[in-house]
Amino acid sequence: MNKDILVLGVGNLLLKDEGVGIHVIQALEKEELPPNVSLMDGGTGGLHLISWIQDYNRIIMVDATLDHNPPGTIRLIRPRYATDFPPLMSAHEIGLRDMIDAMILTEKLPDIQLIVVSAEDISEVGMDLTPIVQAAVPKVVKMIKQIL
Repeated sequence: MNKDILVLGVGNLLLKDEGVGIHVIQALEKEELPPNVSLMDGGTGGLHLISWIQDYNRIIMVDATLDHNPPGTIRLIRPRYATDFPPLMSAHEIGLRDMIDAMILTEKLPDIQLIVVSAEDISEVGMDLTPIVQAAVPKVVKMIKQIL
């Protein structure tokens, strides 16, 4: 049975901005969302998530990225292949790309929208986002609610 929409936040809460996807899920848990929407803290991603997410028609994935944009920049990407993903955080970059490749091979790839937030600090351990990335969280929540 296919479920409708999954909002999947990935990241490592212990590495500051790397955990932005999880912070977005935590913020969405306080919002009023349609009944066809599920939320998931995907941790650092990986192949073990495939069995969960293949049951959904659409996935909205939120992750941090290390790109050349200013910290706190939010971009919406519609990846069709693993190579369409921007340089995600190193802690789980391989896992997400492998996961997408595996779903392409099994021909069970949901419609994926990827929201990436440019990170400022993943160099030290800490559970708090930097202020500039923290300020992006409500904007990502608003973006997701508009997509829904």
